[in-house]
Amino acid sequence: MSNRLRNETSPYLLQHADNPVDWYPWSDEAFERARSENKPVLLSIGYSACHWCHVMAHESFEDATTAEVMNRHFVNVKLDREERPDIDRIYQLAHQLITQRSGGWPLTMFLDPDDQRPFFGGTYFPNEARYGMPAFTELLESVARYFGERRDDVREQGDRIAQVFSKLDPEPADAGLHMDDAPLVKARDQLAASFDRDYGGFGSAPKFPHPTSIDHLLRAWRTSARDREPDVDALFMATLSLKRMADGGIYDHLGGGFCRYSVDRYWQIPHFEKMLYDNGPLLALYAQAHIATGEKQFADVARETGDWMLADMQSDNGGFFSTRDADSEGEEGKYYVWTPDEVRKLLDEEEYAALAAHFGLDEPANFEGRWHLTARSSLDDNARELVDRARGKLLAARAERVEPGRDEKQLAAWNALAIRGLCIAGRALQRDEFIDAAGQAIAFIRKTLYRDGRLLAVYKDGRARFPAYLDDYAFLLDALIEYLQSRWSTRTLVFARELADSLLEHFEDADNGGFWFTADDHEALIHRPKPLADEAVPSGNGVAAFALQRLGMLLGETRYLDAAERTLRAAWQAMREYPHGHVSLLTALEEYLNHPEIVIVRGGDEARRWRDSAAKLYAPRRLVFAIDATEDDLPGALAERRAVDGETVAYRCVGTHCSLPVTSWEALAEAMRGE
Repeated sequence: MSNRLRNETSPYLLQHADNPVDWYPWSDEAFERARSENKPVLLSIGYSACHWCHVMAHESFEDATTAEVMNRHFVNVKLDREERPDIDRIYQLAHQLITQRSGGWPLTMFLDPDDQRPFFGGTYFPNEARYGMPAFTELLESVARYFGERRDDVREQGDRIAQVFSKLDPEPADAGLHMDDAPLVKARDQLAASFDRDYGGFGSAPKFPHPTSIDHLLRAWRTSARDREPDVDALFMATLSLKRMADGGIYDHLGGGFCRYSVDRYWQIPHFEKMLYDNGPLLALYAQAHIATGEKQFADVARETGDWMLADMQSDNGGFFSTRDADSEGEEGKYYVWTPDEVRKLLDEEEYAALAAHFGLDEPANFEGRWHLTARSSLDDNARELVDRARGKLLAARAERVEPGRDEKQLAAWNALAIRGLCIAGRALQRDEFIDAAGQAIAFIRKTLYRDGRLLAVYKDGRARFPAYLDDYAFLLDALIEYLQSRWSTRTLVFARELADSLLEHFEDADNGGFWFTADDHEALIHRPKPLADEAVPSGNGVAAFALQRLGMLLGETRYLDAAERTLRAAWQAMREYPHGHVSLLTALEEYLNHPEIVIVRGGDEARRWRDSAAKLYAPRRLVFAIDATEDDLPGALAERRAVDGETVAYRCVGTHCSLPVTSWEALAEAMRGE
């Protein structure tokens, strides 16, 4: 018999709808029952592409004996962390405080029903005692007994956690403090200290791509380009990381796109789930690295990643799906790995010889007795042609396999990361279809997730749900500014202003600066976080400050500039003490200290050609907008940037300082060369 999850839309929750566990979704109903029966709440958090979530489900939640213990002692709540990052964020932090260990998924927390405060927790628990952990049923009995016999201790634990929560936000910098580039310099040094000079990336296994950190290094190199000693080591760290990832098994050499992380130092064997939130930023980063270096491989990776996103992750409604699972047919990675015999049957002798040498099929197996493709050698033109032909055949054969599950819910924030990446790559690679897809995704969001001036966070099965979070607004604002550089639309600019105004009205901490993760009219939870650090996705506060500065400069709107500065001051202590954990905020700080260059070109086709020519140069602090001469009623400072008697004219400003308009590409190129 199905439980209360049967009416949900989350694929993760629906995976548990037929469990013998009497699951509730997060709801007042669940806590009311727990209070009336004086039972603790067992909160289980995961997501559909999570391998260990599947393991715990099979071992425990599908087991009738375990379910009986859960149902007897607890009110059980199942949560999709991708739908409710607000709740997940709170209890991940609580887990860290209680256990003094980092969290993850599945997350298992036990809550006092009176106030939702946690008193115990962990991540994965096995069904039998192993890995130094007790059996899950033994743990459940112990927790239930503790709750019944030591209720005062439970309340004291909750009080202590609440006190810690209340002190988490750092004191903002004084309004008179001069913010300088010291955090930028320190972050650069910290990244260098943790950099793997053999295999790229930061730290050892497991290794995550960290696109914000690589972007920071690329920007650091570009900023120093005119110095007496340019920071070529920053360029080396960025490009080696990108090269090693592109060669490694974290990249899908047949279908394009990146897996979430590598389990080893060498980028060879990934955790096989593919997340939209990784691939959007990596798409942008590889396209920018190609512009910066001219490296063809970076362009190929960007092109193939964008093509995969359009082919596999974009819905007919224009929006993008969330994830591809790590597992297929109950095995992690089964969809992606090969045996030499399988490959031989698909290829001719020359193709096999070239592919085997390049991807290591002539070396020992690297994944549980099978071969996961990782590039082991460079290719000459002849070998490249053979390998490309072979890749096409393997991809066609792989398409006949049972695909990993796809989580088809559509998240506003992750769609925004995809839109941004597609716009940047579309300009860099001159791929109009990428920009078309970005426009379709924006239209999807406006149609399905934007109501009465406010965003919703999730769309699935015809239902838009959950008030949007800081990341939804901030990431989408940033993405819209990128889209406007790809294709001007005054309607899109109006949408961007509406999002910015909502950020200021509903999310800003008016007293101390910065933005809360949830809006002022959001469901009351035990904590209202103001997240500053980058995590799996960039910091919403960092992206908000960055995008508001750019929009403020574009429109000459001081409200946005002031809010961005207040955010940087609110985060100043965190940036100073732990800068490489706050790289998104550092990017906003960089553009606060060194204002972006904004070029407005008015005209027709020639204006767009100027824009496209400018896009061929790596200039991360430059924004170029081509606005048709016929556009009128432009807001703010844009109203003064008019077309002149049929001529193409460019207006260039750096911060609040503007140059005289120019009417030739040569003059504009000369002016931009100075930056």
